[in-house]
Amino acid sequence: MSRTISPIKVGLVVNPTAGIGGPAGFRGSDDPMAEMQAKAQGYASKIASRLHAALLPLKPVAESFHWFTCSGAMGANYLQEMGFDCIEIVYETAAPTTTAQDTQNAVFAMQPIGVDVLLFAGGDGTARDVLDVIGEQQVALGVPCGVKMHSGVFARHPAAVGDILLKLRACSLVSARLAEVRDIDEAAFQQDRVITRYYGDLLVPDDLQYVQSTKVGGTESEPLVLQEIAADFIDHMDNDRLYFMGGGRTVGTIMEALGLPNSLLGVDVIKGGQLVAANCSETSLKAWAEQGPASIVVSVIGGQGHIFGRGNQQIGPAVIRAVGLENIIAVATKSKLEALPHGVIVDTGDLALDKSLSGLRLVQTGYEDAVLVQWSGQ
Repeated sequence: MSRTISPIKVGLVVNPTAGIGGPAGFRGSDDPMAEMQAKAQGYASKIASRLHAALLPLKPVAESFHWFTCSGAMGANYLQEMGFDCIEIVYETAAPTTTAQDTQNAVFAMQPIGVDVLLFAGGDGTARDVLDVIGEQQVALGVPCGVKMHSGVFARHPAAVGDILLKLRACSLVSARLAEVRDIDEAAFQQDRVITRYYGDLLVPDDLQYVQSTKVGGTESEPLVLQEIAADFIDHMDNDRLYFMGGGRTVGTIMEALGLPNSLLGVDVIKGGQLVAANCSETSLKAWAEQGPASIVVSVIGGQGHIFGRGNQQIGPAVIRAVGLENIIAVATKSKLEALPHGVIVDTGDLALDKSLSGLRLVQTGYEDAVLVQWSGQ
């Protein structure tokens, strides 16, 4: 007796303006004004051709797929144009121009259905909209159609989407893994600074032949990484806390991003984004530490690896103990850390303190990006 295999239930949600801003030089379509200007200049989204490439491999076995989608340009139009028959519209768009809320409403409407895989066509912004409402156990996959696609939730190319769905149809073993949804800081992007932020994880088909990894640069750009380190520090600042800003260019980049003067070879104290004391002595820093919660912000000396005991003796043992070892914020680029022959070195002059500081400790290396590095005393 032959075995009857039920059609695969596929959800499809399309951001119809995804990618329109790229050819026009607007670097994305998140800004409605950029979308309008791109259209005014005669640019159109290439989403139709990319969806065609994604779904064409399914045409010979179209009866194997049951589609759950949205009305019009959010899904149904493309499926009907390609001749797919088994289409069920689960969300009706209310206006000619769709919004992020439409994407979220559509994904929400598909949750009770239990689609086998949810396809969404767009970029990182669309992925974030999906992430906001999707169920934890829902498998999803992005059809790459946007300008910004730093996330690891997209197929490597549109045609790979069809290949993955065909593997599911063939009952091949396709497991799932959590993949990062990331998006850029839009304001920074418009200033040619790419700062990505992690927003969460989506469950995607675990086939690394077809699904891209989270985008990372092949070679670390030090100026860019320094900006990311500064952005991370500023975004996580506590306005009620004192920060003892050590010397060096890495910490100096943070001060520059805050718009504050910097004692490049000294230690400054800031609070609430303002400079409260410059070029402080050890005695002065200890007095400040006794006035309220404080953190020490220090970097690593390139080539040598020292984090305490070279060039920042003002941050002596008494200051470190007053602040607390748990309140040390170490910052450095990965390239600097990789070049260190002996890891990070602490030489405070207090052997007991050096021992306490030794071991695996976090060093901030980018925006919400940190690595574990071995610290050791002399």
